Amino acid sequence: MRSLCLVLGTCLMLTACGDSKTSRGVTGGLLGAAGGAGVGAATGTSTMGGAALGGAAGAATGVLTAPKKHNN
Repeated sequence: MRSLCLVLGTCLMLTACGDSKTSRGVTGGLLGAAGGAGVGAATGTSTMGGAALGGAAGAATGVLTAPKKHNN
């Protein structure tokens, strides 16, 4: 459980990379997929299932947390 929290926390921090919703979604998806595959392998469950779930969660988090652009 501790490793899962560490992976999720790291993925959430790294999801902040990018300026647009698209770049943050792609970055978050890739990081989430890698993290999910790692958790799946570490826990002995499906690596592909973990990658799919992690990728979806990472992409959604990246898109939903994109910074708003301010007009000056």
